[in-house]
Amino acid sequence: MMFERNEILVLALVCFFFVTSVSGCAPKDDEAMKAGRDVESFAAADEDFFHDMDGGRDLSPNGIRGRNTWNVWTGGNDRFWNYLAGHSFGSFDLLKTLSSHESQHYGRRNRWYYLGLVNEPCFEAPDGPDPERYGLWLDRRVAGSACPPDPFADAEKYPGVMIGARGENVPVGSYYGEPSGVVGLRLFPNPDFDEKAERDWDPVRYYGDADYYYDPDLVRPYRVGMSCAFCHVGPSPTNAPADPENPEWANLNSNPGAQYFWVDRIFVWDNAYRDRADRPTKNERNFIFQLFHTNPPGALDTSFVSTDNINNPRTMNAVYNVIPRLVSAGRWGKEGLSGGELDNNQFQDFDQTRDIDPGIPTPGSSGTLADYWQDPEAWTARVLKDGADSVGILGALNRVYINIGLYSEEWLEHFRMLVGGKEISPIEIAEAKEHSVYWNATANQTADLALFFVETARPDLLAGAPGGEAYLTRDESLLERGKVAFAEQCARCHSSKVPALPASVTEGCEGGGSGANYLECWDRYWDYTKSDEFKSDMREIVMAPDFLDGNFLSTERRVPVTLLETNACSPLASNAIGGNIWDNFSSSSYKELPSVGEIEVHHPITGEPYKWQTPGGGRGYTRPASLVSLWSTAPYLLNNSVGDFNPDPSVAGRMASFQDSIEKMLWPERRKQDIDVVRELGLDESRAVDVPGYMYRTTASSCLKVPKQHVPEVLYGALQTLFPFAIGAGGIELGPIPAGTPVNLISNIKLQYEPSTGFFEKWRHRKKLIGLIKRIKGDLKQIGGCSEDELQNLDRQKHALEIYREGDLVDQLLEVSACPDLVVNRGHYFGTGYSEKGPGLSDDDKLALIEFLKTL
Repeated sequence: MMFERNEILVLALVCFFFVTSVSGCAPKDDEAMKAGRDVESFAAADEDFFHDMDGGRDLSPNGIRGRNTWNVWTGGNDRFWNYLAGHSFGSFDLLKTLSSHESQHYGRRNRWYYLGLVNEPCFEAPDGPDPERYGLWLDRRVAGSACPPDPFADAEKYPGVMIGARGENVPVGSYYGEPSGVVGLRLFPNPDFDEKAERDWDPVRYYGDADYYYDPDLVRPYRVGMSCAFCHVGPSPTNAPADPENPEWANLNSNPGAQYFWVDRIFVWDNAYRDRADRPTKNERNFIFQLFHTNPPGALDTSFVSTDNINNPRTMNAVYNVIPRLVSAGRWGKEGLSGGELDNNQFQDFDQTRDIDPGIPTPGSSGTLADYWQDPEAWTARVLKDGADSVGILGALNRVYINIGLYSEEWLEHFRMLVGGKEISPIEIAEAKEHSVYWNATANQTADLALFFVETARPDLLAGAPGGEAYLTRDESLLERGKVAFAEQCARCHSSKVPALPASVTEGCEGGGSGANYLECWDRYWDYTKSDEFKSDMREIVMAPDFLDGNFLSTERRVPVTLLETNACSPLASNAIGGNIWDNFSSSSYKELPSVGEIEVHHPITGEPYKWQTPGGGRGYTRPASLVSLWSTAPYLLNNSVGDFNPDPSVAGRMASFQDSIEKMLWPERRKQDIDVVRELGLDESRAVDVPGYMYRTTASSCLKVPKQHVPEVLYGALQTLFPFAIGAGGIELGPIPAGTPVNLISNIKLQYEPSTGFFEKWRHRKKLIGLIKRIKGDLKQIGGCSEDELQNLDRQKHALEIYREGDLVDQLLEVSACPDLVVNRGHYFGTGYSEKGPGLSDDDKLALIEFLKTL
């Protein structure tokens, strides 16, 4: 058989993405095990160093240890983040994110407003290279009695892992590392920084020479570890700092989440967006930047490393009212576990949680936290937006640590990082217990972590914030009207206090219903909430003086996306289905959830709605957000897509965002539309599509650019021979992708399969991909290349997207999409009158509801 040159290239690319499968190698030992450490040598820190945080409450010894785990324990993930710096196509480098080098347009001086990162108290910006830290421009700790030493950096009390160069030409340090000047990031001596690496190290070139710092084999003197605090600690809503760039510990709170976190600026270190003349920079010309740029502040696609080929940024979860949440879990959170799911820890595995009486009704008879596990069933809160982490609260916490790099020696072997295309297999808890000391140490600490939240996760009420009373109404009749609207429209999903349900609703649906019959149980519940009986009982509950006391303001029920009509990409995430990476961290009853059926999506060129069949096996459902402290957490929806972002964390700044966002939730016609995005980008208005919201669009004509240092040598050589127009001065350049292209049309191309997919189904899909790659290659070549002149010319063309608009290219892309739902800010139309989800509230009722929501 004869192949044309281009067909050979296509086959080479297909082989690169698809042929490689899971290695099947024996599980690897982590660094701590290799160094001969045992789990007892990683005791949780007991210093109450963060006492002033979280309202300055006095915590129990368990709570103190739990907060220390949240803020400074990284579990050896410095290895992972260092690996990512060398294998992320040159875009990611936390050591540069921490720097305040004079060539950068960000540093400690503007870290909050530009990056959304929290400057650690008692540090100052460098005024030059630090000779004691290898010439790096890192924050320096301020000396003096007001700034005592960081106790967690004590290498004698908390001795680090001696491996490689640690203990030879670099210190061993503490297993908590050293503070970096940014809350949630810790510095560790790099065990690969041996004498040769030290001789080769050049800090001047590190900040100024692309050939040097793009080298994936570059050995940096430090590795950066990440704690949970990096994505969750932020300014206190009720005690915000006067200057967000210079907070005190008393101004910080562990619970609301990093609502101001700019993902595109943090994970693309060289992140200048526009130059002084408002022209696209080299970063904006890279599709990798365009992909990260779809993450609104405070939202992150947590599966971007173990990718599922679905771009679905989601908000950082706030943690409030843990005990009331357990009440809801005890009523609606029943899950069945089997196989590796049973290897997760439960409350009864630890002395400090097993016998605690939470003072609430529990699923069992003892009245203690041990009741939340009754082999083989768990009653659990589901933390992730899609409710996939359903094996118990402690298991959910442990999964988070793996997702930020714990036991990366093994985790990274189960998928191809960032790009996908490799068959995924589960990371097994049993293997982590046997081969990872860091895993076992982390698992031992999560019980205290849970108790920390029990003690601190209290609502931040507007009435208790400085100046908050000025935003609250004194009109009791208006508040009562708002409560009625809440009871009839919101409470069925946003209250953990609901009326007793009749047997016709609950029979066969104990624990909320789970597994294959869940959708039937949900439909029964939803139909009953429409009844006059339910609404009457719910009004009585909401009107009671104690309605907000001990109310999680959510439910542990899963809501079908067909009902919500919100963007489907988050509930379609596949990481936790059977046989996938998080298989051990999702319940069997989750994996048995039926498909929610067909959803309505919209064509990105014509705007026409059409039906798309959703897969089952757990996907298609969303856990309702808690409305606790709603006033402080705008913008809204699960991806922060509704409402204006305000970087000011003060009460005034939060309330400005709240008012704009809540009005757009209740009056959907005020939400951003696709025409607004097209106008913001300065594109021809004919490109706008009549859809119910907007799509993420590329802000400039771009190419997928990968520095040659980050491309396997064999593949790079093949591309030079077979695909020369894809090779630029610095590496691979695939494109161009015209300005205004829907980002998720490209990013959601399905490159991998669920483990249950049959051989012939895989082959049919791969055949479609081969045809698509050939089609894209030919079409894109017609409209230009990736040089700056060509991209600028493409920017100026009013109809540069015609290549996508004509023919069936877009249809081909949608046919192989893992999530063809491209409109990101649609849905949740309850009470708005905007869809067929029941009668809408009057404008006056909506205004009254807003006044009540301020009090939550």
